[in-house]
Amino acid sequence: MNLPHPVSLMSHSCVFCDIIRAHSYDLAYAQVVSFEPLNPVTPGHRLFIPRQHVSDAADEPFVTSQTFLYASMYAKEQKKPFNLITSCGVDATQSVFHLHIHYVPRFEGDNLHLPWTGQQK
Repeated sequence: MNLPHPVSLMSHSCVFCDIIRAHSYDLAYAQVVSFEPLNPVTPGHRLFIPRQHVSDAADEPFVTSQTFLYASMYAKEQKKPFNLITSCGVDATQSVFHLHIHYVPRFEGDNLHLPWTGQQK
C-alpha cells in the first residue's frame, strides 16, 4: 500500500501543522513530534502530536495509537509518576483540533487537581 507522505496530509490552518512545518519541536520520532506547550501545568509537561493532521483521537485510531505509543515510551524513560491526557471535542475541552497528547509529570504538592480524583483544591 502506498501511503501519502505526512507533510502532504497537513492542514494549512492548523497551529500544530505550522509547528511541524517550521520544525519548532525539540523531540522527533518517525511519525510523532514533541515539544513543551505554551502554558505547561507542571515542570516537564510536553505535547506529543502526529506529523499527519488528525483532528482528534477518534479521527484515525491507528495514528492515535502510534502517538500514545511514543508518549508512553517517553514517559517510561522519565521514571516519574505522570498523566497522559487527550481531549476529543469542544465539550471535552479540546481547543486545538490536531490530535495531541499531554504528558504531565506529577509531583507531590503540584496542586494540579483532576476532577475524577476527588482532590480538594
